[in-house]
Amino acid sequence: MRVGVLTGGGDCPGLNAVIRAVVRKGATVHGMELVGYRDGWRGPLEGHSFPLGIEDCRGILPRGGTILGSSRTNPFAIDDGVEQIKDNLARDGVDALVAIGGEDTLGVATKLADLGVHVVGVPKTIDNDLSGTDFTFGFDTAVNIATEAIDRLHTTAESHHRVLVVEVMGRHAGWIALHAGIAGGANIVLIPEQPFDLDEVCAHVEARFRSQYAPIIVVSEGAVPKDGDMALQSGEVDAFGHVRLGGIGDRLAQAIEERTGKEARSVVLGHVQRGGTPTAFDRWLATRFGLQAADAVAEGDFGVMVALRGTDIVRVPLAEGTGELKVVSPAEYAEAQVFFG
Repeated sequence: MRVGVLTGGGDCPGLNAVIRAVVRKGATVHGMELVGYRDGWRGPLEGHSFPLGIEDCRGILPRGGTILGSSRTNPFAIDDGVEQIKDNLARDGVDALVAIGGEDTLGVATKLADLGVHVVGVPKTIDNDLSGTDFTFGFDTAVNIATEAIDRLHTTAESHHRVLVVEVMGRHAGWIALHAGIAGGANIVLIPEQPFDLDEVCAHVEARFRSQYAPIIVVSEGAVPKDGDMALQSGEVDAFGHVRLGGIGDRLAQAIEERTGKEARSVVLGHVQRGGTPTAFDRWLATRFGLQAADAVAEGDFGVMVALRGTDIVRVPLAEGTGELKVVSPAEYAEAQVFFG
């Protein structure tokens, strides 16, 4: 059996661990021949493939990024894109695909599965917003990086008696901000699910200074003020129609300084959250996902996504994994609000 592997969407720590596990179990246990497709769906779309063996995966477990490369290519936005993928898979003799990615990558996989392509999905999103799985790999690494940054920023905020606004990833879901904000002892956490009141934020800032401490505010890139709009980095959209976000940290710091008279600075962590060595948890989770994906292919169980439920790896329909976003509930956000101010 010949099996293709691809990684799509934004990179994140743990992708290489999945690739390694799929190749190791696929080759040694199931006797598969593995093929790597370069740069997400662009690989099978344009026929960019190469043999992917155990030797190619040695030493990649602790490495961030992906040895396969990635892109945000959407074959359904290209004329005859689906037919090109089917033709190239047939040319390469590939019987099934393991698609590793988030909402967009697995959305394409879902549509291809409905059209008869043999696909197994592995959920990947740094935002942890895919439904169907308790956690996705890469998220834990991002939270740890953001938490370390917040820890370091506390000391400079106190030394200079200034407000520091830390902007983290999170387009529609505030999981990184919530987890890192609580773990790092932030005084305010702002997320996309709960539009914020700027007057309340400034009141918390002033209350914090009255207690002789400087405030740290953690804000998701997709957070919005009440009756406001998202801060757009540019008007550009990608192949899946997503507008680039960014800038809410700067806007918020400026508004706080104008309203309170307190010096405020913003720190945008950006792609730092995506890079570098994955945490032990992400290596463990990504490895288990890869092992179970290889089993699903071997058993001919296509159109599914592997998922973490409790401590078990289970299989769910691809449509269930991408049907709706998993967002922070009001009850979960209320836990963080206890520490505001």
